[in-house]
Parts: sequence; structure tokens; C-alpha cells
Amino acid sequence: MPTPQSDALTPPEIAAKVETLGVAKAHLPTFPLFVLAVLAGAFISLGALFFTVVMAGTDLGFGLTRFIGGLSFCLGLILVVVAGAELFTGNNLLAMAWASRLISTREILRNWFWVYLGNVAGCLGTVALVMWANTDELGQGVVGPTAVAIAASKAGLPFWEAFARGILCNALVCLAVWLAMGGRSVSDKILAILFPVTAFVVLGFEHSIANWFFLPYGYLLNPESIEVAGALQNLLAVTLGNLVGGSLLVAGVYWSAYLKPKRR
Repeated sequence: MPTPQSDALTPPEIAAKVETLGVAKAHLPTFPLFVLAVLAGAFISLGALFFTVVMAGTDLGFGLTRFIGGLSFCLGLILVVVAGAELFTGNNLLAMAWASRLISTREILRNWFWVYLGNVAGCLGTVALVMWANTDELGQGVVGPTAVAIAASKAGLPFWEAFARGILCNALVCLAVWLAMGGRSVSDKILAILFPVTAFVVLGFEHSIANWFFLPYGYLLNPESIEVAGALQNLLAVTLGNLVGGSLLVAGVYWSAYLKPKRR
């Protein structure tokens, strides 16, 4: 009998796997693509809510609190990767298959459009359920003000600052997905996700899909504290930044390193 493989995939093997998976994702029919995208939005929202509750009312100090909150936020991407879902930020890695001319511009834009739309639907649906559940009243009501403060800080970011934070965020998110692709077991994948995602949360970077939970949730809890224009500006800037960080800084760089030389 052949010996089971236990070692992680090498970076060139991960690149080939990401490229092949990108083709499969681009050709996924619209209905399952959208359903899986709704799931991803809900998963990321649950991670964002977990983060919010952990951050509420703590007196552990800034760094340690952020670290624990970042670990909590990892729930979202762990569910996406292990349980299976389609997340816009992770799907920026489809740019590798596009650069190899295995999928067309129309196909990659179609995927990003439906996945983003489904992610937003999943986030907003989760916001509605969380409001119905009165989660803001946990901890004698300390969760609500924390959620509002998080949303207000995001809505107050200048455009280019939010854009830069979006770039840095999705570089780390796509690296987490990249590392998880190299794992052969569930525990491998979870461990691969933990530190890149925790890092982006601790460092204050911005995730567009998570913000589709944070901003509407904070607004519904206290509309007077959240500027709608600022929230929309944040979503636009961070989405564009995420796109640059994932498709250029991760997919583009690794494609150039491992896949482009094979096509000369």
C-alpha cells in the first residue's frame, strides 16, 4: 500500500492547485455559487460578531485584547475554508487562472460579481438575525456600544487610509487561504489560517465583507453615530483595496514566481 502523504504541499504545488481550483470556481453554475457566497457572508459575519463580543468590556489592555479578538475573528475564514463557501476576498486568487489564460475576463468578473453579491446578502441576513436575537444586550448591554464604536471608527476613516488598510488586509487573508491550500488535514488548514487572520485584525486592517456586517449592525443599533456617506465610502475603498491586495500582491506575485516561467 502507498504511504499516506502527510507533508504540506510545496509553494509551486500550491500555485498549481490554486490555478486549477480557480478554473473550477469560475465555471461553477450561478445558483450554487450564489448560495455558497451567502454562506460565506454569514460565516464572516459570525466571526465579526464573535470579535465584537470578545472586545466588549475587556480590561486586558490594548494588545492582548486585540490578539484575543483576532483569534476569535478567525472563526469566519475557518468556516469558509473547512466547511466550504465562496468568499470574495479569497476568490481574488482566481487572478492566477486568469493570468494563465485558463479563464476569461468575463468569467472572473462574473464570479466576483455573484460572490460579492451573495456575501453581502449573507452579511445583511446575519445582521437581521442578530438584531432579532438582541445580541447587543449581552454583558448587561456592553456589546451594543462596542459594535457602534467599531462601526463609527470604520465610517470615519479617510478614503485612502481605508484603501491602504484594505490592501494589507487581503494580502494577509489570501496568504491564509494560500497556506490552507497547502495543508492536508483540517487541523493543518485551521493552523494555517490563525496567524495571518489574527495579524490583520490586530493591526487594524480592513475587510470589505466583514464591514458589510460591522457597518449595518452599528448603524441599526445607533443611526445617529454612523455617517451613511462615510460607511459607503469605507465599503468602496476597502473593496478596491482588497481587490488590489489579493489579486496583485498575492495572486500576481506568486503567478509570476511559479507559473509565468512555465508559459514562456
